[in-house]
Amino acid sequence: MQYNSRIFITGHRGLVGSALLRALEAEGFTQVLTAGREELDLRDQRAVSDWFAEQRPEFVIHAAGKVGGIQANSEYPADFLYENTLIHATVLHASRETGVEKLLYLGSSCIYPRECPQPMKEEYLLTGPLEQTNYAYAIAKITGLLACRAYRQQYGCDFISAMPTNLYGPGDNFHPENSHVLPAMIRRFHEAKLAGAEAVTVWGTGRPLREFLYVDDLARACLFLLREYSNEKTINVGSGVELSIGELAETIRDIIYPGCEIRFDTSKPDGTPRKLLDSSRLQAMGWSPRTELATGIKQAYAWFLESHWNSEAARTRKSTAETN
Repeated sequence: MQYNSRIFITGHRGLVGSALLRALEAEGFTQVLTAGREELDLRDQRAVSDWFAEQRPEFVIHAAGKVGGIQANSEYPADFLYENTLIHATVLHASRETGVEKLLYLGSSCIYPRECPQPMKEEYLLTGPLEQTNYAYAIAKITGLLACRAYRQQYGCDFISAMPTNLYGPGDNFHPENSHVLPAMIRRFHEAKLAGAEAVTVWGTGRPLREFLYVDDLARACLFLLREYSNEKTINVGSGVELSIGELAETIRDIIYPGCEIRFDTSKPDGTPRKLLDSSRLQAMGWSPRTELATGIKQAYAWFLESHWNSEAARTRKSTAETN
């Protein structure tokens, strides 16, 4: 990539997309292309093809997608399957049509089999049954990975794919019901702190093990892969560090609301027992994460307060004033 290359980021307002924008700006890239949903509906093949034909991106980082936690995936499986399948199908097709030089598609570690050997190597994909709480999302993302391979095999497109672990950081979704576990906990402990509550309830037993990667570290990995990687095999991107959901809750509690009691609701599902990526291939190429979990959580919490909670509180005050 040259610093004046035309680079299109899908999903630029999301967690990953906004981190990619920060990374590209910091490195001095001058022609970064973005398009919000009001400008371009990625589910519409004609609209996507027309946009690509007009804008002529040379590189594409495909970070857009419909995402959510266990509750959202359990309640809206058809929506997750439909939208995510369309989103990658239209973008890959248009990229091939217009001769995009290179495309990076981002999968998700949740698409590995539920009982996958640990740590999870790239070759374990499709070797066993999926986790049922997010099977629809997983199937959609798997088809995206396979599509990159198919376009490479049939058309010679330099389409690559990467498999990030659980991500967090500035730009995350902190919705009280539809967010992932880490931002959901940040919000719950913050609300408990404001209310002076004695305890916060966490879904499940607290025993499942998870790996987390600060989203700006993923953005660096994406730029690294665009420069250094060209292979039909997907590649894992993780921190290599895992902890239990209970330990995660304690870490967030100690940062936001020390002394608060943690209670586990064992009537709720745990999800996959363990999810740790084997990222040795990528690390052998020279990439490694920089952000420790506690540091990343503090930065995510600061963003939540500044860019999410304060604006949400302001909207509530305005609505109350208008009602009165």
